[in-house]
Amino acid sequence: MKVLHVAAEVYPLVKTGGLADVVAALPPALAEAGADVRLLLPGLPAILDAVQSARSVIDIGACFGALRVRLLLGRMPGSQLPVYLIDAPHLYRRGGGPYQAGDGTEWPDNLQRFALLGWVAAHLAAGDADPGWEPDIVHAHDWHAALACAYMADHLPTQAASVYTVHNLAFQGLFPHHDWAMLGLGSRFMSPAGLEFHGQLSFMKAGLKFADKVTTVSPGYAREIATPEFGCGLDGVIRSRGADVCGILNGIDDAVWSPADDAAIAMRYDADRLAGKQACRQALQAALGLVPDDQALILTVVSRLTAQKGLDLVLAALPALVREGMQFAIQGTGEPALETAFRMAELAHPGRVAVHIGYDETRAHQLVAGADVIAVPSRFEPCGLTQMYGLRYGTLPLVRRVGGLADTVVETDATGAADRQTGFMFDAATPTAFEACARRALALWRDAPAWQAVMRRGMSQDLSWAGPAREYLALYLQARSARAQAPRGQQA
Repeated sequence: MKVLHVAAEVYPLVKTGGLADVVAALPPALAEAGADVRLLLPGLPAILDAVQSARSVIDIGACFGALRVRLLLGRMPGSQLPVYLIDAPHLYRRGGGPYQAGDGTEWPDNLQRFALLGWVAAHLAAGDADPGWEPDIVHAHDWHAALACAYMADHLPTQAASVYTVHNLAFQGLFPHHDWAMLGLGSRFMSPAGLEFHGQLSFMKAGLKFADKVTTVSPGYAREIATPEFGCGLDGVIRSRGADVCGILNGIDDAVWSPADDAAIAMRYDADRLAGKQACRQALQAALGLVPDDQALILTVVSRLTAQKGLDLVLAALPALVREGMQFAIQGTGEPALETAFRMAELAHPGRVAVHIGYDETRAHQLVAGADVIAVPSRFEPCGLTQMYGLRYGTLPLVRRVGGLADTVVETDATGAADRQTGFMFDAATPTAFEACARRALALWRDAPAWQAVMRRGMSQDLSWAGPAREYLALYLQARSARAQAPRGQQA
């Protein structure tokens, strides 16, 4: 089966969140399972500079405001995975991030930049961009690639089926409705039955409405986004798709995230050799200027610093937990108010709280390996990879019972079997609930044999992409069948 993955970012070349990790790991896992897989990415500078042996496939010419657009084909660095690049200097060759300028403002031409990504994907699907390779499946990731599904639906001869994955429904790709003419789609796509969403254009809606199958990154999140509380105004659209929507839990790249092989950490270890965990813990305290206290539970946060991630709950509970003897190690960047508040917490609690504003991949590995608990107290969380990194490294996750967090972490109650626990979980998005959960972690931490048993249980799980890859291959077959029986373009 030939599968084209379409996305705006891929680790380690361009990364703003977990999307990049998924795009880096799922395609190779599918290839390992026997699929013929290629990527399609925008020609951002970091991607163009890194892709190997790129050659021109087709010179497209002027479109979407760019005077020259070319489609290139190369290979991902350090692998044999083929990757198409859209070389459109006017749209992609610039500083800043993939979606925003250096000052944090959205690029004003994002509609054209990501419409082009979907448009090229649809032409590859139709077989008129690369005569040497035509996909059976186009797998579009998040709003940046969602328009591929609408362009494919607008060209009924296309035989390829489309699968659309929602990584985070809160980011929808909304644009002024009067810009619809730039997309080159028929007027029927601009109605409420198409891309129109409360007087705007929604790229996210293009994927939800016109993909043959829709997935989210965990079963829990698939259920949540069909409700008004988590549906971001699109829950009706999602419910209307019925059984076409499902959740497939993300995996992690266990070649990158493996304490037994991680060159970034102080001492390697695994579930049978835990001495390295203690060495990593001591190295982390020394590196961050934390008091070298063997009795202190170290709680880490590696996250975007936003209200969605529940970091205000951590801040509110932090003083009381520091008084209990806990230490905190924080890495992230995000909302200025939260950044400032964490810096102030560090100043208020020297030797007990360490904060790094920014993101450093090596430091992230050291934090996950050296801490005892990793907190992901999100108000909503489509999947979350951080808690799975924690499980892999014997760093017990402390999470809120939402989305993929509830799918990956188990905390037993009085009615549950103690031999299933892998972490800690709380319900209400309040500082009190977070603090109580952290106190439960502290109580277990003081029982070393019980703590190590929970560590080993988490570390022994198969969190790789092998299982999810098999689920996606099965879904691709269903999508092809659905496309053959009733192309969604006829139902728009």
